[in-house]
Amino acid sequence: MGKNKKKSKKVKPQILKGFKDYSAEDEFVRRELISKVQEVFERYGYQPLQTPALEYIETLLGADYGEEGSSQIFNFIGPEETAMGLRFDLTAPLARYVASQPHLPMPFRRYQAAPVWRTDKPDPGRFREFMQFDIDIVGTTLPASDAEIIIIMIETMKALDIKNFTVRYSNRRILNGLAEYVGLDENEATGMFRVLDKLDKQGREAVTAELGPGRVDKSGDEIPGLNLKPEQISRIEHFLDIPREDFEGTFEKCMQILGEYEIAKRGLDELKEIHEYLMASSVGMEYCVFDTTVVRGLGYYTGPIFETILTDLPEFGSVFAGGRYDNLVGRFSGQEAPGTGASIGVDRLLAALKKLDLIEAQKTSTDVLVATMDRERMSDYFKIASELREQGWNVEVFLGNNRRIPKQLQYADRLDIPVAVICGSNEFNNDEVTIKDLARGREMSEDVEDREEWLKAEGIQVTVPRGKMISTIRKMLESK
Repeated sequence: MGKNKKKSKKVKPQILKGFKDYSAEDEFVRRELISKVQEVFERYGYQPLQTPALEYIETLLGADYGEEGSSQIFNFIGPEETAMGLRFDLTAPLARYVASQPHLPMPFRRYQAAPVWRTDKPDPGRFREFMQFDIDIVGTTLPASDAEIIIIMIETMKALDIKNFTVRYSNRRILNGLAEYVGLDENEATGMFRVLDKLDKQGREAVTAELGPGRVDKSGDEIPGLNLKPEQISRIEHFLDIPREDFEGTFEKCMQILGEYEIAKRGLDELKEIHEYLMASSVGMEYCVFDTTVVRGLGYYTGPIFETILTDLPEFGSVFAGGRYDNLVGRFSGQEAPGTGASIGVDRLLAALKKLDLIEAQKTSTDVLVATMDRERMSDYFKIASELREQGWNVEVFLGNNRRIPKQLQYADRLDIPVAVICGSNEFNNDEVTIKDLARGREMSEDVEDREEWLKAEGIQVTVPRGKMISTIRKMLESK
């Protein structure tokens, strides 16, 4: 008797919580978005950069993400007992890169599209791995660079055919002036920024409660408050009441409340200069709003801050946001290298584009399927495919085991492949090819109820001399 073979243990095909697979359909639309955005970024002189997924943990913790952000870093001990972590965002690796390259031409402009990781509690639409697409300029303190980032944000939304959006902008220096006005020390000010950053998600009432004794959220959890004095909360609310009707009105009201505080006045002067550049630009001042309630949660922001909101889908929050970080690179090099930039949440923006019907689903990049009826003629099928690829088309030779043409065409239909080339013994003997316009057939099947009428339709399937194969396929593809 032979030895019993040991059965291999079956591995459950499961995925980690907070992670997801991206199908071809997902990747096609993501690549299209990245391509359109990249085109805008390069039009303004920005160049690509890629950095490692893993960084020393001190690199990531040195970025000052705040207590909450730092606690969301995936960190572990790697080879050689090295403490390391998966990048939380793309800005800290950029700062580390710039600090390690003293001979970079300044200002340094870069863009990067890559995944980042956070230990956030997974929710619908919130993942532990997601893609960001960042644009930054490092090595300049000029407010003109902040204005350029805002202009690029507007250009990007337009390139994606988004009509209704707002770029809200403010300045962290104004918020620092508010902290002085309210009478808060540095730790209390950080707490106030954290609470004010919840305005859009939680609303004014919840924020006011958190500035005071705290509140109970919808799940019944107690949210501790900052326990500020009533007069302090009153001053914050006075600031939050500043209208956002036009730049001049908001500017004047801010000056009335915070003009005596030097840091706030400096922030307002910077915004006034940015406003002038935006007015001079032709991209669309109507999309810009000076909004004093913009906070941006990350601790490394030092100056102008900005975020893009889709006015038709406010529940999505900001889809393209950032700000100025003048001290971040200096934490690694000791040298000043001020920077400003913004980041797109690619997956969030894609979800919004789908909801707005601004994305056309694509299941495959294949233009033509070469069906394979006779395995003895596989070399001939490969030759046909090569001829078609020389025309610049994406061509797939059917390599499945099923030789039945209906099954092969069914495969093509499932992937929305537009054209199929069919060659059996008759076609080869007569030096012909049969070409099927699958895309037109799918369109007609939606409009025509009678099968006889569908079969009689001209041009869905034609048999032509081999010499007319390319021109016939070109005509079919160009009609799509």
